[in-house]
Amino acid sequence: MLGLSANYCLKCGDALENRDIDGTFRKACPSCDFIFWGDYSIGVGALVIKDGKFLLVKRAHNPGKGYWTNPGGYIEQLESIEDTIVREVEEEAGIKAKVRSVVAIRDLPRSVHNLYIAFAMDYLEGIPSPDGIESDEAGFYSIEETESMNVAPFTKWLIHLAYNGKTEGLLKDTNPFVPLDDHVLFRIL
Repeated sequence: MLGLSANYCLKCGDALENRDIDGTFRKACPSCDFIFWGDYSIGVGALVIKDGKFLLVKRAHNPGKGYWTNPGGYIEQLESIEDTIVREVEEEAGIKAKVRSVVAIRDLPRSVHNLYIAFAMDYLEGIPSPDGIESDEAGFYSIEETESMNVAPFTKWLIHLAYNGKTEGLLKDTNPFVPLDDHVLFRIL
């Protein structure tokens, strides 16, 4: 972990040093309590189904330019994952949808460790329209139609999972038995 990109403390600005923290060398500040735990990103993706067809967008830029994928993106620092995926679906495809459940999680350890959470979403309204920035085409497509499209492998896996899944996934817990303010919880119901 010594090759991480942080060199200065995000709290006080001092140069970070390498320090053994619970058996792992991490960058830490010698002047305050700041520890650089690593570079992480959290992505979200939507599986919106309408009339047996999946919402897909054609990527207009990299990563994945030219591939058909489910709409999605990265969360902002102070944005919940639920708000992120609702926003991303509307931005990339012009569709309003609401979260129903979490259907998959992908863990991709690399220099910026990526966690991706895929949501099953209920279609509310709208006609698919690309934003012209992140997507240059958008529409609802059947499984048969996707067979002749340039669908990204991970999206193929998600579609298969959503179409053939035997459970509804982790559903939003709107009334937890223990009050947890500011938490958005998903669980097996």
